[in-house]
Amino acid sequence: MLRAIDPTELPPAPAYRVPWRVVRADASHPTLMNDGRETADFVRVFRSDGGPSERTQLWGQVLPPEEIDLCLCASDPHEVVVTVAWFRPVDGLEYVWRFVV
Repeated sequence: MLRAIDPTELPPAPAYRVPWRVVRADASHPTLMNDGRETADFVRVFRSDGGPSERTQLWGQVLPPEEIDLCLCASDPHEVVVTVAWFRPVDGLEYVWRFVV
C-alpha cells in the first residue's frame, strides 16, 4: 500500500552486503573469499549434491580477505549447492547464503 512520505522520517539502514566472493577458476575447487570489511564468526559450509548425506565443513572464524578452497571432487559441479552460514560480531545474528558452481 502506498503512503505519503513523512519528511521527518529517517531512511532505513542500508542492507547488509554478503561478504563472500566465489572464484570459479576450477569448478571442482572453487575458492570462497571473505571480501567484506568484518570478520565472519563460526563459519560453516554445507555441501548438498543430491546424495544420501550432506557434507559439512566447520571453518570457524574467517578474516577479510582470507580465502578458503572447497574440494568438490566427489561431486558433480553441475549438481552441487553450497550453503555458507556465519555470525556477524556486530549484531550476533546468523546469516545464510547459498550458491551454485
